Amino acid sequence: MITPTPVKRRNIHEASEFFEYVRLGDGSVPAADPKKIDVAVLDMNHSWPNIGHDAIIHAIQDATEEHQERLRTTGKILRVLSYDVRRRLMLPEVPNGRFLLYVGTGGPGHLDPRQNDGMEPWSQGIRETAEWEAPLFNLFDRVLAKEEAALIAVCHSFGLVCRWTGVARPQQREEKSTGMPTNVLSEEATAHPWFSRFSAQLPDRRHYRVIDNRLFDLVLESPGKSRPLAFESDDSSTVTMVEIERERESGMPRVFGANHHPEIIDRDKVMAVLDAKRAHGEVSELWYREREHLMTDLFRGESERQSRITSEFTFLGLLRHHVGRLANR
Repeated sequence: MITPTPVKRRNIHEASEFFEYVRLGDGSVPAADPKKIDVAVLDMNHSWPNIGHDAIIHAIQDATEEHQERLRTTGKILRVLSYDVRRRLMLPEVPNGRFLLYVGTGGPGHLDPRQNDGMEPWSQGIRETAEWEAPLFNLFDRVLAKEEAALIAVCHSFGLVCRWTGVARPQQREEKSTGMPTNVLSEEATAHPWFSRFSAQLPDRRHYRVIDNRLFDLVLESPGKSRPLAFESDDSSTVTMVEIERERESGMPRVFGANHHPEIIDRDKVMAVLDAKRAHGEVSELWYREREHLMTDLFRGESERQSRITSEFTFLGLLRHHVGRLANR
């Protein structure tokens, strides 16, 4: 039985010996630095109130600390650059030596930016241009083509990966999926070099808990060469995890997406963030209550343990692997 890695709490805005975080706000990007290993976060939140973005940064920071001895030996640090893709139309360079790991966040609104007019209920008040979509899909193409590069996509980013590949189409749900529902691994996942280890942690080797908060299903259409690894339920065509490409030698997912929130793992930290956002008037009471209910009423006991195992195999373990790969280059 694998014990999920403990989560550390810290201020991501404080640089450490091995880690630095830069939120890009004015269009300027720090120059490449031979002493810094750059990782790109693709922020899809369009400035919508969220807790996932910072949780992803914390997870990358935790993964970095596990490889600190190698970083100390090479005299390098890992630097995360966060790009506001949808609102500021900012994108990192394609993998050309500087960036070899990209992590996409969740976000609000329709998965097709053309549908976000700020009026339709699915747009959630988001009004945006589609100018970023073609460059983003080109970035995905280039990541897929470069064997040394990796992409991990969460929630909204997962939906964009599905649209990019054509593996699945977005379909609005009759009712929002929120809370901690159960998903089911595909048969292919149970034999996967990495996800078979996840399967071995599950009582029936198939069903597992996720933290969910989404308006859209991704309905399987044309898998092509991709591998649907999980579905919303037994006999469902709603895909919830997809592997587009894996590493040849290790068998680890290289281009991968999940339609849940595996980055949400630390209840105390999340509640502190939620309370601060409400106190500062940044969020509505409905937004706050929905997430408070998840963290205080559902994220406990066996449900919390299962959720941490899900996070370990669908996000944290992947981050550690790819950060370690960068540290050892």
